Amino acid sequence: MRTNSFYTRRLHSLLGVIPLCLFFVTHMLTNFQAAEGGPERFRSAVEFINNLPILPVLEFVLIWAPLVFHGVYGLYVAYQSNLNTGRYGYGRNWAFALQRITGVITLIFVAWHVYETRIQVMLGNIGHGDFGQVMHDIATNGLSFTFYTIGVLAAAFHFANGLWAFFVSWGITVGPRAQRISSYFWMGVFVIVAGMFLAALISFRSEAFAETASVLTQTAIG
Repeated sequence: MRTNSFYTRRLHSLLGVIPLCLFFVTHMLTNFQAAEGGPERFRSAVEFINNLPILPVLEFVLIWAPLVFHGVYGLYVAYQSNLNTGRYGYGRNWAFALQRITGVITLIFVAWHVYETRIQVMLGNIGHGDFGQVMHDIATNGLSFTFYTIGVLAAAFHFANGLWAFFVSWGITVGPRAQRISSYFWMGVFVIVAGMFLAALISFRSEAFAETASVLTQTAIG
């Protein structure tokens, strides 16, 4: 039983890095195009991804299946965890607790984000070209903007701290000094990743995204 648990946790850890980290970084870079180049650059990035060959197969194998396993098993791990920050208040113990908490927040956030985007495409309510308008509506709604800000910060921390834990558990960073340096590095990554996602979210508030959507609608009607 313990052996099975060991290998399940290893798989959970590995899937969190490969391929989910790759998807996370790709999603970050795609969204950052909104901040870097505005609606046209963002739309081009979305179209590039959605024009990849055998995209549904790639998404299922590299994103949805790993995400469901990592998320569901992560909930089990969080439920089983003994969060004892009250007794042991040192930094890494708080990071351990936050990893579990942000994991739950991230799972809820991702599920809702997928519903507002991918599921709506599958239902035929929007097209891939409408993602800019969808994100504009989200970013200009105070409640949604707050929810997305919390979700982005939680996901960025879970990503960065999870990689720190991955390096430790797989024997890559051994010893207090290596782990301390790794901690500084990955917290720097957290700041960068969170900053890029938040910059994109703020950029979606621009009226340029609403105006572009209006132009596209008028063109389609004409």
